[in-house]
Amino acid sequence: MRHHRSDVIDRAIAVLDEYGLESLTMRRLATELGVQPSALYHHVPNKQTLLAAVADEIVRRGRRPRRAKEWDRRVVELCGELRDTMLAYRDGAEVVVTAHTFGLGADEPASQLRQTLREGNLPDDLVDVATRALLHLVFGHTTEEQTALQATSAGAIDRPPGGPADFERGLELVLDGLRFKASR
Repeated sequence: MRHHRSDVIDRAIAVLDEYGLESLTMRRLATELGVQPSALYHHVPNKQTLLAAVADEIVRRGRRPRRAKEWDRRVVELCGELRDTMLAYRDGAEVVVTAHTFGLGADEPASQLRQTLREGNLPDDLVDVATRALLHLVFGHTTEEQTALQATSAGAIDRPPGGPADFERGLELVLDGLRFKASR
């Protein structure tokens, strides 16, 4: 059976979600698809490209309609969407953060945040810094939350991770500073 690139990405996400990032190898993926590992290289040239495509697909699957009218509420929507999207898949945060850090895959979350911050009448230099700060907040909080959830389910720790309320409070602190800067 001949597979398409989308089949490879879909199966990679299924392997990621079921077994975790450490088990998502080209060999395992090929076995899951019933092909030789070399057949995967027709679709993705290496594992880094595969992980970037997986990150892009995870982000794509998590898109939600925008409802907020004000720029700061749209920032909350975007950041919440990204957090929820990464938490939806085992090791999803690690995959998305790694792809972003290495400049692989689409730059969609960053570009959407940048555009939304521009609509808040922030100066360009502040837009860039604010985009990075917001992404660092989302990535850091979500990675810690996902790690704590996995550790709790394995019985390794007995404290609950910081959840949505903690995330939103941190986000509001950053937004308070941006609103202040935008009003000047």
